[in-house]
Amino acid sequence: MANKAIKYRVYPTAEQNIMFSKTFGCCRKVYNLMLSDKIEGYKATGKFPDVTPARYKDEYPYLRDVDSLALANVQMNLQAAFRNTFDRSRKKKNGFPKFKSAKHSRRSYTTNNQKGTVAITDN
Repeated sequence: MANKAIKYRVYPTAEQNIMFSKTFGCCRKVYNLMLSDKIEGYKATGKFPDVTPARYKDEYPYLRDVDSLALANVQMNLQAAFRNTFDRSRKKKNGFPKFKSAKHSRRSYTTNNQKGTVAITDN
């Protein structure tokens, strides 16, 4: 069976809006932290270190409040950006990954549905 993607337009409640805003901000924060650590690690050792979102949860406790799968997907997106940058077989060359801006970044994130954690209700 092939994977399916379905796009919905949702009208969240005020409480859900707050949760979405927190998740957008945390995803951007984790992406920028991981990119910064990769750059600093390369300057220090000449190799890009492996970084994970769990590494930042002690320093930034508010990261524990948002969906951990969204943060894991941010890590995978950053890994894909690095892979695309340094892949010699690609015809179109991608530039080095850029930091996400609070003002100009797209307010979206990807999560995974595990055991019905994401649901559409008719209310």
